[in-house]
Amino acid sequence: MGRLTVLQQIAQDIAAEFGADCEVVIHDLKTQEPEHSIIYIVNGHVTGRNVGDGPSDAVFDGIRQKRRGDSAPADHNGYLMKTADGKILKCSTSYIKDDDGSLHYVFGINYDITKLTMINSALNDLITPTDKEEKPKQITHSVNDLLDRLIEESVSLVGKPVALMNKEDKVTAIQFLNDSGAFLITKSGDKVANYFGISKYTLYSYIDVNK
Repeated sequence: MGRLTVLQQIAQDIAAEFGADCEVVIHDLKTQEPEHSIIYIVNGHVTGRNVGDGPSDAVFDGIRQKRRGDSAPADHNGYLMKTADGKILKCSTSYIKDDDGSLHYVFGINYDITKLTMINSALNDLITPTDKEEKPKQITHSVNDLLDRLIEESVSLVGKPVALMNKEDKVTAIQFLNDSGAFLITKSGDKVANYFGISKYTLYSYIDVNK
């Protein structure tokens, strides 16, 4: 029995155990189209995603580190995410390697705890995230959504709108995007350059500052 078949069986078992509020998703990081990394999903209505949709932050971390040749990220359990329509999800992400040690699949469990948060304190142990200080991020459907959010984070990091940014501010924002792996996304350079009102040549020069 192949590794993917086993993961699919486990996904079905987990979803059956926890019910319709529990989404289980498998991403393939060895696909030729990382923008469409979801190859299997159960209860996709939880996040509104389907087979063929793109990676989330945790999956994008794996793609970025895989392309850099770094070791796989550590599994991340009990963190919070939110959907565009306001659902709060308690999530766990596991990185699955092939026999040769190379990263292949990402196995994610996303449990909708929105209703549970309204139940009495007896359920606190179930719904409390591992990192109590962590603010939930919005789960993305595509790499374009992910790029938009990374751009928003870069602007928040600088603390002023683009219209008021000087060169140093834009360098800070663009280097944040580079470190976050934003430029691994196809045609992201064009979008980022247009957003910050600079040429692609200037964009690349900002990436190289202090290197």
